[in-house]
Amino acid sequence: MKHDLRLIAASTCVLASAMLGQAAHATGVAAGTDITNVATATYTSGTGTSTVSSNTVTVKVDELLDVAVGSLTSSPVSAGSSAAVLAYSVTNSGNGNEAFNLTADPAVSGNAFNGTIQAVAIDSNGNGTYEPGVDTLVSNSAAGPVLAADQTVRVLVLVDLPGGATDAQTSQVRLTAAAVTGTGTPGTVFAGRGDGGVDAVVGASHATGNALGSLIASLATVTLTKSAAIADPFGGSSPVPGSVVTYSLLAHAAGTGTANGVHVTDAIPTGTTYMAGSLTLGGTGLTDAADGDAGTASASGIDVSLGSFAGGAPDRTITFQVTIN
Repeated sequence: MKHDLRLIAASTCVLASAMLGQAAHATGVAAGTDITNVATATYTSGTGTSTVSSNTVTVKVDELLDVAVGSLTSSPVSAGSSAAVLAYSVTNSGNGNEAFNLTADPAVSGNAFNGTIQAVAIDSNGNGTYEPGVDTLVSNSAAGPVLAADQTVRVLVLVDLPGGATDAQTSQVRLTAAAVTGTGTPGTVFAGRGDGGVDAVVGASHATGNALGSLIASLATVTLTKSAAIADPFGGSSPVPGSVVTYSLLAHAAGTGTANGVHVTDAIPTGTTYMAGSLTLGGTGLTDAADGDAGTASASGIDVSLGSFAGGAPDRTITFQVTIN
């Protein structure tokens, strides 16, 4: 009697749908998914054909812990009087729901200065701009939101310049994301700590990733040069009683940033009297009174506001006159 034995592996609908999921997601089959399989054997014996089935084997997929971190700033971000905002992406590249501890570290080897971390925030609307009251603040080194498999969030790190930083110096800040469930060498198992109580297994990323964002100090320095021109009552330039002294104050801004709230003040020298109405800025007269223009003047001194003064902007000149008593 001739016997013909043929083994055919038949996967269930659950496996088929899982494979479709794998095609759609780089993470693979979702953690906690049951992959079931039944084998069949068909054979002939004599004049009859028979089919038998094996027992069902079920494999529940463990959670793979993986993460990818990238910098979203291709060039250094300027930091000056306001905080620099560095943007990063954090992607859960595992196959389950996972939260990641987010740590911003400004102490990177090779830095010209180490910035001060002001805040770490989740960019709630993904527009790349930090918006107080809209974006969610996260304590440095604390867990961010739970991310579904393949989900990406934008993380914003606000960095202040430290005292002593100088114009055009550069620095980097490292953002690290580490799986809350655990990190370690690939293959490390955290029993029962994955989605739905399955095991969690550390993936190729060691369940941690990091990226560097760069910033550059953008500062301005202001210098002030004072000069005096004297006109005496006799048509000369001798500093005698009755002579008029015209003081000129030349303000100069250098650097790549902006100096804000610049005020120039000067006291009227002892032995002289301020000449009312002589205050000017850039050749334009200013009233002595505290009104809508940039300056005030009195018998005690002058005060002129230059406002924001960008490095490389044209110099600003202030003049006023006194007479020698």
